[in-house]
Amino acid sequence: MKPGKIWANFGVQDVQRTKEFYQKLGFKLNGKPTEDLVSFFFGEENFIIHFFEEERLKSSLEGEMSDPNQGNEIIFSLSSKTKEEFDRWITEIKEAGGKIIFDSNKDRKKYYDENGYYVCVFSDPDGHKFNLLYSEKM
Repeated sequence: MKPGKIWANFGVQDVQRTKEFYQKLGFKLNGKPTEDLVSFFFGEENFIIHFFEEERLKSSLEGEMSDPNQGNEIIFSLSSKTKEEFDRWITEIKEAGGKIIFDSNKDRKKYYDENGYYVCVFSDPDGHKFNLLYSEKM
């Protein structure tokens, strides 16, 4: 197999709320949003994440969707280029309505390895989780 592109599809309760959250964080829209879909580009390679209204996405699945507030479906990692950018993003996530689950700035002993990573785990308003990472060695 040699797929041309790969992208992710998430279910959300409120497409407009999702649109506003990711736009506040500076992500670029992929196409024009509809009532049941908003899509964004992530990272330098323009990885695409579609956010479908839950019922629309559920209708195309063979089985139930997981509840990201009860566990983890997948976690994407987003790297920052500087420590200042990492810290600014944490503030922006909070201001946009995201939830900080873990911030290694607050407890460096809990998460620190020989690579000196700073880690922030956060979730969007629907509970979809992301790692925010920074290390001088990246």
